[in-house]
Amino acid sequence: MSIPFGYVSPEQQMRDKADYARKGIARGRSVVVLQYEDGILFVAPNPSRALHKISEIYDRIGFAAVGRYNEFEALRLGGIRYADINGYTYDREDVTARGLANLYAQNLGQIFTESLKPFEVELVVAEVGDTVDEDHIYRLTFDGSVFDESGLVAMGGQAEAVAGRLKERYRDGLSLAEALQAALFALTEPGGERPPAGQLEVAVLDRNRPHRKFQRLAGPRLEALLAGPSTPEGAGDGGSTVSPASPASSALAAPQDDGSQTPPTAPEGEIDTGSGG
Repeated sequence: MSIPFGYVSPEQQMRDKADYARKGIARGRSVVVLQYEDGILFVAPNPSRALHKISEIYDRIGFAAVGRYNEFEALRLGGIRYADINGYTYDREDVTARGLANLYAQNLGQIFTESLKPFEVELVVAEVGDTVDEDHIYRLTFDGSVFDESGLVAMGGQAEAVAGRLKERYRDGLSLAEALQAALFALTEPGGERPPAGQLEVAVLDRNRPHRKFQRLAGPRLEALLAGPSTPEGAGDGGSTVSPASPASSALAAPQDDGSQTPPTAPEGEIDTGSGG
């Protein structure tokens, strides 16, 4: 039996799709997600105030993504609809990051297998629990693979190098200020300048907040955290913590306005390439 002209084996098709998706994701900037003593921190270099890489999905669930904006925005909106319908039909406690990760895995896997062009995205779905041991961080790749991460995850851009630098500074029980300093250390190239507060997108899932745990950090509060002491060189080996009297601690004690936390919805169809806009 002769092979038809232009035939490509299924194995070669999958390899080509995977290479295409990886190259697209690597063109963007990295996103870091890590646990700290009171919840889960999300940090991304992002000069845009409208096109968010980090968002809320439900009461205890946050979402972060890298890659093509229009593709991961469609997934984010689908996740919100899934969470709202299940929370209304059953119970709000039945909406979990694991269920959402399974939904995303099915969609991404089907698109990767059946479509000519795969999604150029990588996602994190995180859920904060009542204790650190009940926190969950799931990373999903373009082909629908799911990874249950522990403690920290870096994706997009030079993810391996960023993850390596993050592991140097990460330890259990970091304060919010220490976790933010560790994330910025990881996201900054050796010898490079740390991005200013106006070009950072930072959010937390704070287990101490009532009802809705997601909160964006911006303006004076973010600047106070950035002005706090840097993570000590020995932090990865159980170094000292930020003093309670530091500006970062004072910022944490500031009253929170729950009525102004809803992020704007970005226009659809834009592409996140990591460039300034």
